[in-house]
Amino acid sequence: MAQATKAQNCHETGTLTEITNEKPVIALIGMPNSGKTTLFNSLTGSNFKTSNYPGATVEYSTGNLAGKYDFESGVLDSPGIVSLNPSSPDEEIAIDGLFNHPRFGLPNVVIITADSTQISRQLFLVKQVIDSGFKTIIALTMNDLLGRKGLEIDSEKLSEVLGIPVVKINSKKGTGLRELIEESKKIILLYNIEHLSSKIYKPSHPTEEAIAKLYDFTEETEQKVLIHNDKQVSIDVINKKVFRTLQRKPDENSMKLDKFFLHPFWGIIIFIISMGIIFTSIFWIAQPLMDLVDSAFSSLSSAVSNFLPGNTWYSDLITNGVINGFGSVMVFVPQIVILFILLGLLEDTGYLARAAMLIDRPLTKFGLNGRSFIPMLSGYACAIPAIMAARTISNRYERFLTIMIIPLMSCSARLPVYALLLAFLVPPSTPWIAGIGLGALYLFSLISGAVVAGIISKFKKTDEKSTFMLELPPYRTPVFRHIFKNTYYKSAVYVKQAGPTIIIISLLLWALTYFPNTSPQIETGSSNVTEQQINRIIESERLNTSYAATIGKYVFEPVLKPLGWDWRVGVSLISAFAAREVFVSAMAITFNITEDSDNSDNLQKSILTSMRNAKSTDGTQPLFTTASTIALIIYFMFAMQCLSTVAVARKETGSWKIPLMQIVVYTFMAYILAFITYNGLNLLGIR
Repeated sequence: MAQATKAQNCHETGTLTEITNEKPVIALIGMPNSGKTTLFNSLTGSNFKTSNYPGATVEYSTGNLAGKYDFESGVLDSPGIVSLNPSSPDEEIAIDGLFNHPRFGLPNVVIITADSTQISRQLFLVKQVIDSGFKTIIALTMNDLLGRKGLEIDSEKLSEVLGIPVVKINSKKGTGLRELIEESKKIILLYNIEHLSSKIYKPSHPTEEAIAKLYDFTEETEQKVLIHNDKQVSIDVINKKVFRTLQRKPDENSMKLDKFFLHPFWGIIIFIISMGIIFTSIFWIAQPLMDLVDSAFSSLSSAVSNFLPGNTWYSDLITNGVINGFGSVMVFVPQIVILFILLGLLEDTGYLARAAMLIDRPLTKFGLNGRSFIPMLSGYACAIPAIMAARTISNRYERFLTIMIIPLMSCSARLPVYALLLAFLVPPSTPWIAGIGLGALYLFSLISGAVVAGIISKFKKTDEKSTFMLELPPYRTPVFRHIFKNTYYKSAVYVKQAGPTIIIISLLLWALTYFPNTSPQIETGSSNVTEQQINRIIESERLNTSYAATIGKYVFEPVLKPLGWDWRVGVSLISAFAAREVFVSAMAITFNITEDSDNSDNLQKSILTSMRNAKSTDGTQPLFTTASTIALIIYFMFAMQCLSTVAVARKETGSWKIPLMQIVVYTFMAYILAFITYNGLNLLGIR
């Protein structure tokens, strides 16, 4: 591209030589589900990166042609578009990027992927691009599906009608790709980009008459290029003209499968089972991998701790601040990997569009659409991959609204907290009550998220049209290498973008809980005290005299007292901002749990005993009561207490507006609801 410059803010994933003005660039465009991304992956191999348009969250990918094509050229891929007349802000950004990319300028060649099974519809975009002055090549895809109907496209005839090269390709098998690059090479060597730029213009929004003429042209072109037999065509009489057209009937195999997948009853059952598999996979399959990652960083932390001098601030900084901080980033990677693999499988097979269609109607009552459900469901496992899954929502307002409510879903990190607090409330002899309570919490989180979305939609008006136009692609066999490749790059984006923010906040929390009493002096009073118990006492003493404790006593305790909590709960809540599940271990530290046991059940029993014996600051009444504990559960249901979620929300929305709104609104909501719960239960005599 002519005006290319080095991308300074590009979100790279992997190693790639930057596209420069010395290297020509091929732009790939096409309608959704036309095979564009599959072609991009085949042309670039593993040599590509994913980026955001400057000032926007719309993603594009850039790469270099694989070495086997013997030609140096960059390849630019953008989101699918229906026409050059945008219907949403995201489409407008993608189309503007074609005419004047903010980093790479104009493309030397535009390759348009066109689904041959819908050639008339696909030619609408093709004709617009040609009329805009771009040097264009058509890459005909889905030729095998068209062949099953006994039909094919005469590529030479289509090339003659349009006046541009037309190449039939199969990206999965690699056929036609070398010919496609050879045609691109001819154009690049023949035409100077500076000369072409003066002839390229962006079309204005066409009139209804112009659109009608364009559709007439595409229909007539389809007649000329479609080769068929009599069994596969229909004879239509329009304006007293007899001509043959490709039947608009969907793929027969897809229609048979849709009788089950879109059935009013069985379709919902299959949908629930499918979503349940995704949820349980993210939660259960990822858990051993997450434990493995956690153990690896714990072992690394222990090894570094043994190597460095003991009881020094820099030793604690490296082990607890840096290593454990980076571990809190990496521990979520297994969930992200599993989520994107499963979503990739659903999308490649064609089922994801069906699932969105089934759930669209009930979600529209709350200002959302069918694509919002999968991110919401994924939020039960973890808000981080759930927010990233919201990328599938094309409408920017609805995508941001979905991201806004995802933190209200009860993620797996809340589970240890709920388990501890429910164990305090429920007698050990009736665990089934705790199970019902836990299920109610998860159901209530879904309801509360929908209600919040409905309230925001009622008061927040937008000029962006809320539409759910969805093309149901035919069922296909997924291309696993592309799914795994995309999963790798998306996971790498998470580590590179969210990681630094998480580590910085982790280091800040470490400093607040470590200083100023770095080497507290203690007296054990017993020779039987183990080294582990001594270390826990030291850690507890250091925390109780830390800046975090000081802030907790003088800033948070006056605010938390109306909820029945003291500064120790406040410090645990501060620590939980790194990760919600940290609340349990922080409670063990602040309440001076010193039992020498590696058994988590014993640790929980010790925490429960300390909670039952804990007194308020003045020592006059129990700190944890039924009312204060239920209020704490309510607070945890709504409060924004995960820096990882904040970081990813910032990355996915492109600004701090929504993350800061989530922190302020949900913290305020959590406080008010906890206040009402605590004082309301006290008024009812439930103490």
